[in-house]
Amino acid sequence: MTRPCVAIGIILSFYPTWSSLEAAPPSLTVRQLTTGPLHHFFGYIGHVQNVPWNKSGRYILALRTPVRDHLPTGSEPAEIVLLDTQNDNSARVVAHSRAWNPQQGTMLYWNPQAQETQFLFNDRDPVTNKVFCVLFDISRGERGERVREYKFDETPIGNGGVAQRGGKFLAINYGRMGRLRRVTGYAEAYDWTGDAMHPADDGVFVVDINTGAKKLLVSFAQLASALRSVEPAIDQQALFINHTLWSRDDSRVYFYVRGGWDKPGPRVNVPVVMDADGSRLRPLKHFIGGHPEWLDGQRLIGDLDGEQVIYDCESMKVVGKLGNKTILPKPGDDIALSPDAKWFVNGYRIGAENFYAFLRLNDNATVTSQAFSVRGWTSGDLRIDPSPNWNRESNQILVSALANDAEQSRQLFLITLHTD
Repeated sequence: MTRPCVAIGIILSFYPTWSSLEAAPPSLTVRQLTTGPLHHFFGYIGHVQNVPWNKSGRYILALRTPVRDHLPTGSEPAEIVLLDTQNDNSARVVAHSRAWNPQQGTMLYWNPQAQETQFLFNDRDPVTNKVFCVLFDISRGERGERVREYKFDETPIGNGGVAQRGGKFLAINYGRMGRLRRVTGYAEAYDWTGDAMHPADDGVFVVDINTGAKKLLVSFAQLASALRSVEPAIDQQALFINHTLWSRDDSRVYFYVRGGWDKPGPRVNVPVVMDADGSRLRPLKHFIGGHPEWLDGQRLIGDLDGEQVIYDCESMKVVGKLGNKTILPKPGDDIALSPDAKWFVNGYRIGAENFYAFLRLNDNATVTSQAFSVRGWTSGDLRIDPSPNWNRESNQILVSALANDAEQSRQLFLITLHTD
């Protein structure tokens, strides 16, 4: 079915003031790509170059579902669709996922080694509820087909982030998160760790995309041992992992070690970095909060004391700042660096509306979007986060918000950045 595009506005806010002799200030246009009554969204934040578009830019990956008022179970699969940008963004169903949530979707990633036709997503067995990752190729067969399923019967894990240069993905236990951090887990998914607070057979895994080989990089037992001196509450809480992020050169991995979201008591919330082989695990000396992004192979962008800072993971020091509190008012919300590393976007919420502030790194030119309504979906497990996702040309982002329709359905919008 063809789904019309709806142009809904042009935004001209910018900073700083530009004279007539200078280049034109950046501006934005906004277009609604999908329509209801079914809901459409991509999922995870577009940091670490998680791009919804395939290599040529013809297809945009998305999820489509009628489910919105509760966390989905394995009996409520979402459709995985391709939006055809050369055919009025018409949606073609190519697969289904039984492992998804409203915040992160099903961890859709185009395979960096075959970006035109292959992508990864999470799924689960409808009988056992065991989670696994799928490699799918849209060029095979009439509708595309599954090339490989990464199933590990004793330790069922799903994709937690694909290496930016490809070849492997980090994997985590979404069943454990379904108990301990519901918003990022899969409801009722199988969890082999039971009541273990710091299991030795679970943690952060890495899986080879081509061979299917799996390795446990660091266990919860190892994490507890390494972090006990800096986080005394670690022995009071069952640990889980959030936001496993490869650096731009795939040499390092950043993630949060967390605990205490499922019950009262002191929380564990420690940002850590390690080498890609699991060695040199170390907590950051400063708490770089929000949803950090990698600037390169060594430096992170994140929130420190309400400012958007650049943090060096080797010296453990702040080595720079981006913008200011006027330009980037909520640096702890969702952020993403463009694939060409020239533009930075901060998606943030004020009240019941999401906004997107763009910053050009070489001259601090900025432009901020119109408001996108998320009224009624601003908190809890079902909230609609800003979650900006760049395209490959670094001049558009895909976002999710409420449409102006009878159902107030969740739909995808395209923000195009104009610099000429």
